[in-house]
Amino acid sequence: MASNPVFDRIDKESRRGYAGFGRAPQQPTTSWGANDAMSQRQLEDLYNGPSAGPVQTGRVTIDDVIMKTASLFAILLVFAFVGWNLPVQMQMVGLLGGIAVTLVLGLVIAFKKTISVPLILLYAVAEGVFVGVISNVYHDAFPLQQGQGALQGIVPQAVMGTLAVFAGMLVAYKTGVVKVTEKFRRVVTFAVMGYAIFALFNFLYAWIGNHPFGLGGTGMLGFGISIFAIGLASLMLAVDFDSIDRAVAAGAPQKYSWLLAHGLVVTLVWLYLEILRLLGRMRSN
Repeated sequence: MASNPVFDRIDKESRRGYAGFGRAPQQPTTSWGANDAMSQRQLEDLYNGPSAGPVQTGRVTIDDVIMKTASLFAILLVFAFVGWNLPVQMQMVGLLGGIAVTLVLGLVIAFKKTISVPLILLYAVAEGVFVGVISNVYHDAFPLQQGQGALQGIVPQAVMGTLAVFAGMLVAYKTGVVKVTEKFRRVVTFAVMGYAIFALFNFLYAWIGNHPFGLGGTGMLGFGISIFAIGLASLMLAVDFDSIDRAVAAGAPQKYSWLLAHGLVVTLVWLYLEILRLLGRMRSN
């Protein structure tokens, strides 16, 4: 949930080297005799042919990021189902284990010099189990009342809220209503880092002190914290969108599509959890 080091890393690398991502190695000069086997017609065809696109040159595209994001979400949903159906006596293991594994893997993925797809996939597995367990806990704590439809459940409403915020921020970003400047990026980055530290201490406070929603509970302070967190996660989505556009424009290598997708999924899950918490506070009153 901290300022997304995945995107920070890409932004830094996009400022140096060929196409923003490392200079292409110089090719040794070749004598004219080495090209004798290529006919004049072949040379003309090469000259007149269309220039290579991002796919042909191995550069990341928006389609790459979309496909990788969908793949990670598919894995997350499968293991969320597993987490949802864990026996009650295993739920605490799934919850604490999911937090620990995602925290460790998140740091390794963000700061590892090379991109490890297996680690990104493993992160999606652990995050899925954690999301499934916490969603089931909220579902049991706030069950449907008689006569209510399935969409009135706390989990479906949190999902719909997440999708609505995602769609709204995407439209706002694409239409220029929300513009991600360097100052905007810095402010959001530091705010998210600060909130991440607060969230860690708030989790310990809630767990050790047996306070379900942590600091503020279901009072006005608690609602203010939840609304602030949802707003911050929404702004982080705009930063994520901008970082993806930067990576595509800079010609990032195609392997970065996994890293970009991972970062976007992390923000979306954070947003979902904050909306789930807000709905829980509302239903407790």
